[in-house]
Amino acid sequence: MPLEAVEARRLYRQVADQLRALIDSGEYRVGSRLPTERDLAEQLKVSRPTVREALIALEVEGRVRIRVGSGIYVSEPAAHALSLPAAEIEGPFELLRAREFMEGAIAEQAARVATPEDIARIDASVEAMATVQHPGEASMVHDRAFHVAVAACLDNAVLVRVVGELFDQRLNPYFAKLAHYFENPQSWNAALAEHRAIRDAIASHDPDAARLSMREHLACSQARFAQNFGTEASTAPRVRERNG
Repeated sequence: MPLEAVEARRLYRQVADQLRALIDSGEYRVGSRLPTERDLAEQLKVSRPTVREALIALEVEGRVRIRVGSGIYVSEPAAHALSLPAAEIEGPFELLRAREFMEGAIAEQAARVATPEDIARIDASVEAMATVQHPGEASMVHDRAFHVAVAACLDNAVLVRVVGELFDQRLNPYFAKLAHYFENPQSWNAALAEHRAIRDAIASHDPDAARLSMREHLACSQARFAQNFGTEASTAPRVRERNG
């Protein structure tokens, strides 16, 4: 059963389905190593972030194990493996791209209309972020408060709710698993500096700078989650037909 190029619809789920089927068929046995993300992306004609989302989904299900610096290996399915309704879970990169587009526009407008009280709320969240360690519950609380405070500048309850709900998707199992590999005190310090740049642009009432700073922040978040697992030098065979 060869891998086939997938359509631009829920790409990572289609990739995960194809890889799961190959594992179930015995194409990749328990303990064997999958091709690298780069190789899979080339064969499937999709982006590497899409492949990463698929592999993270399979790891959450207990079908593969990612070993940083070594590779992605097929796991023995566990009786307690997590079974998730895929339709209810968005991919981490999908979420971050959506936030980059939406929150960039929100920050742009916030720079036009922010009052001193709005800036004070943003400042309070940034100051609180600087006092906590990451990863941890407190850091997520203050990070969320920052993004909600920016949205609140527009005095629109719908936008505040949407921004909060999108941020809360960081708690979904796929996002949490991906964050586990790449979030650390260094990434937190980088994010904090990005938040300060957004704050300064809004406080200066510079819409262009606010939009660009917010979009850069969320683009940098994607880049941090797309760092190499350290598995590029692969000796795994190319995906092949089952009877080939």
